[in-house]
Amino acid sequence: MTLNQLRYFQAVARYENYHAAAEELYISQPSLSRSIDSLEQELGVQLFDRVGRGIMLTKVGLMFLEYADRILEECDVAVYKMKELSHAGGRIDIGYVFPLANHYIPHKVRSFLNQKGNENITFSFSQNRTSHIISEIKVGHLDVGFCAFVENENDLEFYPLIKQEMVIIAPKDHPLSRKGEGGKASLQELTSYPVIGYDRFSGLGGYTTRLYRRLGIKPDIICECPDENAIQALVREGFGIGLVAKVDMLEEKDISILKLEDAELFHHVHMVWLKNHYHMPAIQKFIDYMKGQSNLEDS
Repeated sequence: MTLNQLRYFQAVARYENYHAAAEELYISQPSLSRSIDSLEQELGVQLFDRVGRGIMLTKVGLMFLEYADRILEECDVAVYKMKELSHAGGRIDIGYVFPLANHYIPHKVRSFLNQKGNENITFSFSQNRTSHIISEIKVGHLDVGFCAFVENENDLEFYPLIKQEMVIIAPKDHPLSRKGEGGKASLQELTSYPVIGYDRFSGLGGYTTRLYRRLGIKPDIICECPDENAIQALVREGFGIGLVAKVDMLEEKDISILKLEDAELFHHVHMVWLKNHYHMPAIQKFIDYMKGQSNLEDS
């Protein structure tokens, strides 16, 4: 049974006349008759009775028409929805690491929606670690992610968006703060004081762990936190210092921000999506828009 057969049956039932139905469907009357005969044979029932020169639905035919009408209506709705999505609508599921939640993601998504033609696109938002975001993209629960780069993920496309300078933060009354505004500190300072670090399973946690190992530095990490907001809160209260990505939020806190004097270190935030995978036009439009927003000098 095909959708064409259902449409043929629906037309014949409406006109109760093969000739009129064939004219509407732009097919020959014999072809229409053969199609209905084939449908009746497949279903094992008689759908029409001949009455004089005309036809009428049997009791079973009336019952089948209800189902046919419902199926064809749902198909029409589905086609309409798909065409709507192909032009200007659709939902985009995005995931991002916690530091981007305060300003970057809300601002960029709002800017995208303010673009002409994007008014009917909707978003769902999810905050989590890089590892979780990657997993959700791979199983299709997320369309686009914003997180750290992960090696050996050949099914994913990573696109660098943000270049974040790494800085040392300290309490205002800390010895390092005596260097004054715009002061600098050495990475070796991290071995002289307690350190508030990133969660080792986060993107930046992995980055700093590899950095310490490469430089032979063994800081006294007394606590691990998921993001800069949690780290600076403990630093501000004097629990230790931290090596963090310089994000906008740090400028608003009562802490000292010190550039590194013996290295220039940067962490990159990437946009990520499934490679060689079909995306709805709205998703592809968002990806292309965000590529245009990339500024690796942003901090």
